[in-house]
Amino acid sequence: MAKVKVLKMDGAPAGELDLKDEIFGIEINENAVYEVVKNYLANQRQGTQSAKTRGEVRGGGKKPFRQKGTGRARQGSTVAPNHVGGGIVFAPKPRDYSYSVPKKVKRLALKSALSAKVRDGEIIVIDALSFEAPKTKEMVAFLGNVKAEKKALIVTAEKDEAVVRSASNIPGVGTTQVGTLNVYDILNYTSFIVTKDAVSKIEEVYA
Repeated sequence: MAKVKVLKMDGAPAGELDLKDEIFGIEINENAVYEVVKNYLANQRQGTQSAKTRGEVRGGGKKPFRQKGTGRARQGSTVAPNHVGGGIVFAPKPRDYSYSVPKKVKRLALKSALSAKVRDGEIIVIDALSFEAPKTKEMVAFLGNVKAEKKALIVTAEKDEAVVRSASNIPGVGTTQVGTLNVYDILNYTSFIVTKDAVSKIEEVYA
């Protein structure tokens, strides 16, 4: 089992924690991570882009000039794609980009991402994280105490409104819960800050 140091909110040591190898110490499967990240980004696409084809552009009913004798190339409509203001060839239309990947691949990718954080020393385990009231200043002080990088993801076992609101105004800092944890967020942030309760819940859910 991998051992990681546990810190208090003031940065003082609070012991060590054993992490289960089947979640935090597996061989990283880069292909599974790639597939899941690609799927996540595809599912985030709105797919609302749209442009008009020549059949949808208004006008174009009258032939712009006679067929012969002008010295110009023949034209049948002003809405043809080669005209300014004309239709678009193969115009994009609203579509759904989302698709699904197998659950086993998702779990493998998540475990791989968590294992990568442990391997790279980018995981920070906190004994407990709580604020009496939402205070951005206190959150900034906390991040400084634990020596977190500018891009930090804070993971709690359950949603804590004080933690969420304290971090909401800090650029590069995100918050999430175990139930909504995803591979993209784990990899997108440099520091992975997680509470002991959240670690226990992750091991309970994904063991």
